[in-house]
Amino acid sequence: MRISALNVYPIKSLGGVSVHDWTVERRGLRHDRRWMLVNTDGRFMTQRENALLALFRPEVTEHGMRVGMRSGDSIEIPLQPEGPEMDVQIWNDACVAQCVSREVDEWFSDTLSTACRLVYMPDSTMRHTHPDWSEPDDIVGFADAFPVLVAGEASLRDLNSRLDVELPMNRFRPNIVVESQVPFEEDAWPAFHLNGLRFHALKQCGRCIVTTTNQDTAEVGVEPLKTLAKYRLFGQAVCFGMYFAPEGELAISVGDSCNIEG
Repeated sequence: MRISALNVYPIKSLGGVSVHDWTVERRGLRHDRRWMLVNTDGRFMTQRENALLALFRPEVTEHGMRVGMRSGDSIEIPLQPEGPEMDVQIWNDACVAQCVSREVDEWFSDTLSTACRLVYMPDSTMRHTHPDWSEPDDIVGFADAFPVLVAGEASLRDLNSRLDVELPMNRFRPNIVVESQVPFEEDAWPAFHLNGLRFHALKQCGRCIVTTTNQDTAEVGVEPLKTLAKYRLFGQAVCFGMYFAPEGELAISVGDSCNIEG
């Protein structure tokens, strides 16, 4: 079994970046959800409330990040912001974040027609994952809950076989996509290894309305949640994909072998 795709989402709930080679850190893929838009109260913003966030396209280089729109309008964002600290809220977690700049805040506020700020999670902020499903040292950036989301190609094929119109994998915003053969086999993996780095299983990913948003147009529909709810409902959660936590830092690439433990 091999990795077929790697995706990084530098700013929470904005568009992703498809990469071939990348570094995994304990918080997840490097730069993944290390930035986040917050409202004037410091609370996180996502596509759940504003589907237009899907239309922002980041591009990461070793020197910085550019976020652009289809219109051609764009803004440069430093990888190491030097702004003041502020307290932010993501779900029930309160975190210390770092402001990026007034210029960046104004650009996002103007583009979205709503007042907001862009913040960054510095290395000094340690946001721990939920203890009910994690090891004590597991940490995460501004992702909803856990560091790395894995999805198998067979799982998407199974879903698409039940839909009138097939959907792309980007509806589920996974970090690692694998060339699986059995639908949802990733749910049962206790752990897997990439280039010697171990990833231990945390929990299934309960899906929200973001999956119903077309990531290219920001149009919102009812699928895939309507169909997934018929056969992927566990308790109150409709599940697709599995969360894992890396146990160190290492470079990985598309095409690397994914060795399942056990």
